Amino acid sequence: MKPLWIAIAAALAVAAGAAFLVNGRSGPEASGRVALGRAVYQDNCANCHGAKLEGQPDWRNPGVSGRFPAPPHDETGHTWHHSDKHLLAIITEGTAAVVGGGYQSDMPGFGEALTSAEIEAVLDYIKSTWPQREAEYQRRISNR
Repeated sequence: MKPLWIAIAAALAVAAGAAFLVNGRSGPEASGRVALGRAVYQDNCANCHGAKLEGQPDWRNPGVSGRFPAPPHDETGHTWHHSDKHLLAIITEGTAAVVGGGYQSDMPGFGEALTSAEIEAVLDYIKSTWPQREAEYQRRISNR
């Protein structure tokens, strides 16, 4: 019985930490945004970026089409290297529109399919999964 209680306590601690990572806030609002983001991510992003944010295999090398596979959004990827502003633009407008210069990508913009609150919630969900070091780095570059 003791291992069950330890597992429950650990899960609650992780959930509390994830809620705090949402723009440095905690509480029901942050938890609600993460839950919304998780649901929107599963419905719109997981097909390419993976149900566990793991991305597609060999994501660092272009495929036959010349386009890069979908990268992971966990700590093994590079999502946390970008500011909120940049990531929100990519989700809203699509990678090709943000990168420009004829860059081609399979990542569409979701600005017409999702509300700005849903897009922000997806980013909050992704950020809630990062370890402390990556989350702190990303928070610093977002607040410049």
